[in-house]
Amino acid sequence: MKTPKQVRPRLEGQKLVNYEFFNNDENRVLVIGDLHAPFDLEKYFDHCVETYERYNCNKVVFIGDVIDNHYSSYHETDADGMGGGQELGFAIKRLARWYHRFPDAVVLWGNHDRLIMRKAQTGGVPAEWIKDINEVLNTPKWDFMYDYYLDGVRYTHGDGAGKAKSACVRDMQSTVTGHFHTDFYVNYHVGANTRVFGMAVGCGIDDKSYAMGYSKGGKKSAIGCGVVIDGTTAIAVPMILGGK
Repeated sequence: MKTPKQVRPRLEGQKLVNYEFFNNDENRVLVIGDLHAPFDLEKYFDHCVETYERYNCNKVVFIGDVIDNHYSSYHETDADGMGGGQELGFAIKRLARWYHRFPDAVVLWGNHDRLIMRKAQTGGVPAEWIKDINEVLNTPKWDFMYDYYLDGVRYTHGDGAGKAKSACVRDMQSTVTGHFHTDFYVNYHVGANTRVFGMAVGCGIDDKSYAMGYSKGGKKSAIGCGVVIDGTTAIAVPMILGGK
């Protein structure tokens, strides 16, 4: 008797090609852009879930800046904005659905995620006094790291590596980044015996929120996410404009 993995519908032609494309064992990574919770767009969650299902993804990477920490910024903050405790509590609630849907995710450290640790360093507070971020955000299974490598692709937030399209050429390694909210693209670079790509996955932030006031008058954020298939194919998936 065949096991469920050995059973497949009787298909032929393009239908068979499509079936095999979506049912093999290769890594299919959903890459979620900067959230900056609690200042993330409401419908961005639905967009990422739909993308995960449409491309039959089996791994998830958050590209960094899952929280904003506006109240703790080194730059000027909004005097009429939420206080630290209120903003953090709201961010934790906003992240709860992301954790419920994607509990086994890699989460890259973004510059906004690290703000509290930087403030502790500035104030001379030893690291032992700082809570683990998983404990703070109620995300015990999320795996926070600075860089993630899979199938020869480097996933990194981007505040250190720079833009993906230049980093992939400089390092001759396919690279996926976030950080630059208005960047959303896939660039392939082909050599005599190599092919690498640079992908910027966009973000899911609400440009109208007070925390994004620094970008008013500039370009609008590119709302989208990305998919990487088997380390060779990168797909930028935009969210339909007008979504909130």
